[in-house]
Amino acid sequence: MGKGGMSQGEGSKVEEENMAAWLVGLNTLKIQPFPLPSLGPHDVRVRMKAVGICGSDVHYLKTMRCADFIVKEPMVIGHECAGIIEEVGGEVKHLVVGDRVALEPGISCWRCNLCKEGRYNLCPEMKFFATPPVHGSLANQVVHPADLCFKLPENVSLEEGAMCEPLSVGVHACRRAEVGPETNVLVMGAGPIGLVTMLAARAFGVPRIVIVDVDDNRLSVARQLGADGIVKVTTSLEDVDSEVEQIQKAMGSNIDVTFDCAGFNKTMSTALAATRCGGKVCLVGMGHGIMTVPLTPAAAREVDVVGVFRYKNTWPLCLEFLTSGKIDVKPLITHRFGFSQKEVEDAFETSARGSNAIKVMFNL
Repeated sequence: MGKGGMSQGEGSKVEEENMAAWLVGLNTLKIQPFPLPSLGPHDVRVRMKAVGICGSDVHYLKTMRCADFIVKEPMVIGHECAGIIEEVGGEVKHLVVGDRVALEPGISCWRCNLCKEGRYNLCPEMKFFATPPVHGSLANQVVHPADLCFKLPENVSLEEGAMCEPLSVGVHACRRAEVGPETNVLVMGAGPIGLVTMLAARAFGVPRIVIVDVDDNRLSVARQLGADGIVKVTTSLEDVDSEVEQIQKAMGSNIDVTFDCAGFNKTMSTALAATRCGGKVCLVGMGHGIMTVPLTPAAAREVDVVGVFRYKNTWPLCLEFLTSGKIDVKPLITHRFGFSQKEVEDAFETSARGSNAIKVMFNL
């Protein structure tokens, strides 16, 4: 999924060689040639213009794995992306050369029962950008199915188009938890996913949102983005009871839904304890692969635990939220880099370091 090597065009003009950022080893990224697959009748070739760094990209760089996905051979990184159409397949009717598009990065089989039920995000044959062994999109060009490329409205930038991917996680979480104007929401974690979940919840009509984190800077950003309450917490399980009291006091009423956007023993234990009887806890983050949490007391209070994996059918709604102004993702983009070897390395170090970095974006 990237453009091919040196080829001859009309008049023997030599076309550019497609380059991509390859994860070639632990903490090692190299910009190298990335051959382009042939363009199918329902495909488009897209010149990448904006690609964001996700936490999973950093996990792969630092550990060569993310959850159960293990990098066993060199892989092109990146999956949050938008670009400009450069070529369309013969059967593509809704896109033309020059269109600006946001790309949904997962290609499902559309044959299994889950796909037929509409839950294609759970497809066991999913081919997802930068999830081993599938290559990603931090490249000059990629080839992708046209039906997974969504034309950007005139007032939505390419960077905002790339932000549809993380925003989709928040939108899907809100749908799974069925939040609305009568739902008070707690968000555990003020990282990029916690913040887009907060923004999505507000767009869904949630009247009151409290967000918690261990970092003062991220809590300050959450406040600026519209959180009604912020609570600084620790990483110690011993503090759960006292922090639950602080969180409930900050909310000022029952917590109907909690989104755990970190996914650690501590955050999930806090979420289960803070949520009202009969409420929901939506597990979005995957910090710990295996958790030990107090499920029995939560079950006795009929607190439902809802899982979230990626998203489905979210791009049209994300674009509607962006074009209408209900959601503004621009403040989340804190750092920008070009596409050179040094800038790729610096960008990933900036994202991995955290601190005041929320979303790091490449402009290609």
